[in-house]
Amino acid sequence: MHFNFWASLQRRLYRIRREFRRLWKNYLYQSFLATVVVFIVLLLLNMEHAVVIASIGATAFIVFTMPRNITAAPRRVIGGHLIGLLSGSLCALIPHSSIFPSIIVYALAVGIAIFLMVALDAEHPPAGGTALGVAITGYSPSVVIAVLTSSIMLSLAHRFSKRFLKDLT
Repeated sequence: MHFNFWASLQRRLYRIRREFRRLWKNYLYQSFLATVVVFIVLLLLNMEHAVVIASIGATAFIVFTMPRNITAAPRRVIGGHLIGLLSGSLCALIPHSSIFPSIIVYALAVGIAIFLMVALDAEHPPAGGTALGVAITGYSPSVVIAVLTSSIMLSLAHRFSKRFLKDLT
């Protein structure tokens, strides 16, 4: 059986164009809504926590492009980021002065976050990034405020706009 790359690519592009024509207003609306919410979050946060902010960007993608996905549920968004915050904070307390022990600690933060999210039924993939970011930058009250504020704001935006949102993936 011969695989025709160009024919496959043409079919995929046709499907993308068809979906875009059908949902173009949602593409614009949902991208705009994500932009506004992330803008507000960034206004409230301190840029020294850029590593944690990156995981919030991934959360915004899930919430606004896959609103019916189980990982977009507010309980999972907030719960997952809280678990990531907790595991990253605990691992940041482990003494690590050179590169190899640091790598072990950072990997452990992600592993613990994954275990707890799955065990507590609060799976939210970007929260693994929160665990890693907090393990790297360390615990601080401003990190807690940043993670809680952004995950709650994204969850509220999801909750109040869910009836207008469509899955775009």
